[in-house]
Amino acid sequence: MKQSTKTFYQEGKITEDYSLYDFLHGYLYSRWPYLYIGVALGEHKLARLLKPLFLGLSRILTPFSDNHVVDGGVAWADAYHGKVVPINEAKKLVNIKEEIVLKDLETIIPYSQAKDIIMLNPERIVALDCPCRLSRENPCLPLDVCLIVGDPFASFILEHQPEKSRLVSSEEAMEILQAEHERGHVSHAFFKDAMLNRFYAICNCCACCCGAFQAHRNGTPMLMSSGYTAEINEELCEGCGTCQEFCQFSAIQMVDEIATIDREACFGCGVCVDKCHNNLIVLNLDPQKGIPLEIEKLMKEAISVG
Repeated sequence: MKQSTKTFYQEGKITEDYSLYDFLHGYLYSRWPYLYIGVALGEHKLARLLKPLFLGLSRILTPFSDNHVVDGGVAWADAYHGKVVPINEAKKLVNIKEEIVLKDLETIIPYSQAKDIIMLNPERIVALDCPCRLSRENPCLPLDVCLIVGDPFASFILEHQPEKSRLVSSEEAMEILQAEHERGHVSHAFFKDAMLNRFYAICNCCACCCGAFQAHRNGTPMLMSSGYTAEINEELCEGCGTCQEFCQFSAIQMVDEIATIDREACFGCGVCVDKCHNNLIVLNLDPQKGIPLEIEKLMKEAISVG
């Protein structure tokens, strides 16, 4: 057994509501991410054979899990979800210099499971070739845009996926985030029950390749708003359509040659803000969209409570 597997297992033993089933699920997910994601997306050549097998094993083993997650829909999203994080806040998540423990973040991560931020050795960051992109026939490039943050996850991925991962500095991670933002892709902080019920990665997602976008479009609400909504100064809009072109959530439409935002469809990623060459778009806090994931603010609040 590799050392990173032992560390992952030991961390699971001291994690509340984390069962042996959860560990096995987490091991399968992170040991063979390309098979796991490819089958889930229906893109892998073995998908027809393995997906029913995976679902069957899940139904058999679920009673032995403390979480009792069922397939599909809201319950599935409870166990695996991504929080949209605007570029400036995403950069802060990969620039943490101290270990932190932030638990029960219900107001920010409004799901019944997987809502903690526990970062051990947070400066250890691994860039992984995106399993979603690699599952597609003509993927968006580059591939190495999934950032695994902190241990035991970063060390596990680096040890088990040496050909598709590399250790990066905080500065390199921020460069990856910025480059993806400029391509119009959305940064999500991902949480998963099998990954010790907590945050483990920042994925930079495009609607064409990303499995989370695909699931969300198909009715599984696994993506949550940043807590912001974009607003356009329609009186000054020139109608160039650039913001519409780059919106991954299809929340911007051209009406009478003016860009208009569907507030319900907008997830507040901020891509359109930087794509408007006239600086006519801003992100506004939206109480109906939940509370933003602002890591520095959360850390200060934790210190003051402590």
